[in-house]
Parts: sequence; structure tokens; C-alpha cells
Amino acid sequence: MTPRILTALPVYNEEKHLLDVLPEVRQYSQDVLVVDDGSTDRTPQLLMEMEGIAVIRHEKNQGYGGGLRTAFQYAVQNGYDVLVTIDCDGQHQPRLIPAMAAEVFADKSQPWDIISGSRYLEIFDDNSIPPADRRRVNVEITKLLRDCLGLELTDSFCGFKAYRVDALPLFEVTELGYAMPLQFWVQAVRHQMRIKEFPVPLVYLDEKRSFGGALDDATERMRYYREVLRREMEAQNVPCGSDRTDEQAG
Repeated sequence: MTPRILTALPVYNEEKHLLDVLPEVRQYSQDVLVVDDGSTDRTPQLLMEMEGIAVIRHEKNQGYGGGLRTAFQYAVQNGYDVLVTIDCDGQHQPRLIPAMAAEVFADKSQPWDIISGSRYLEIFDDNSIPPADRRRVNVEITKLLRDCLGLELTDSFCGFKAYRVDALPLFEVTELGYAMPLQFWVQAVRHQMRIKEFPVPLVYLDEKRSFGGALDDATERMRYYREVLRREMEAQNVPCGSDRTDEQAG
């Protein structure tokens, strides 16, 4: 049986990109969900004019993690087999959606729970040079996840992912901001999920894109990420590094 695939895009004030990105996404995914996270620009109006796209709107902005949480819930409630998440800022390539989704069930004997896009797994001809502070934060957090959780990742923050939907109810998303991926990775380890990276191009179209307020400062952003990681490891009773048992290490 062919898996049912949903592609979801969490968006917030993306009027600049919607008309370019969504038609291309629809070329590669039959079912598309947009989670409009309280946009205050023309995003809601543009979405109303588009056909063939499911839209859920948060009346108030919840944050990046809030948008993903809604996408997770929708995929589970509507009986999909695979959920692909992709950003709407033009930095991900929709043509890769089918290949990434297919990778979830590529191993017939034991499917993957998470196929995680990595912008650093391979070098593509059209790769961008990432802003220095963003690359540094990603490298430091990725090393923390490797050293503490044993995750063999090269990119801890890529939003381009495919999930086995049956695994999604195991996640309890309470971190609604940009640190949601750290909560996500801790819980993935806690539930001994099967994780595989998938190479995607490294594209930065808006190097000055804001994280909001104090988080635009890389030092503050790093402090925030570390705090969420520490708090989630305590909540999930996931110890760090050599303190983990063989069973906890998977």
C-alpha cells in the first residue's frame, strides 16, 4: 500500500514567499497543510485565495514549535503515514519531498521514525555560506547532542524533515519557540527512535532574518538553547554522556 503523505509548512508573516513556495510544494505533494501562526501581514488573505491547501490558523502567534505541534496533531488525526515539514522561506527545495518521504519506509523490515534534513552532510554546488553566528550555534548544539545524547547528527536545526506519523504521539511538545528541536531530540532519544539524516542543500536567502528580541544575539540564543536542553533532559530523565546506561543509549 502506498503511504499517505502530508507536507506541512509552519508560516508566520511569509507574504513575500507564499506565492512562490506553495505552488512548487503542491507539485511534489498531493496533500498540503499550512499552519498560519498568527500572521499579521497579507499571509491570511493570500492563503484564502489558494485552492487545494488545508489551512489552520492560530489567532495568536505561538512560535515555531507551536506550528509544528499543530502539524503533528493534524497528521495523526487525519491518518497519514508520513509527515514532511518544510519551511516557507524559500530555503528548502520542495523537489526533495518525495525522496525524503520515501526514505521513512525504505527499510521494509524496520522503518525510520525521523528522516532529518542536513545541510552539512554533503556539499552541493549551489550551497550558500551560512552566517557565522548561526553556523557556530548549530555546531555547538550539534556537538552537545552528540556528546550528551549520542546522536550522530551533523545538523540539529534543519526544519526539513520526514516523520513516521505513528511515532508522533510519543512527542509532548511544550517548548513552542525556536528551541523546540532540542526538546524534540531529547524525547526522540528517550523513546529510542530510529533516526537518519538526509542531505539537503544549504541555502540562505535572508541572512538577517530575525529570531525575535534578545534571541537575535547569538550568545543569548545559545543560553536559551542550553537551558531548554538541560530542562528537557531532567524532565525526561535522560542523563548526559557517560551517565547513560546501555539501554538508555539505545
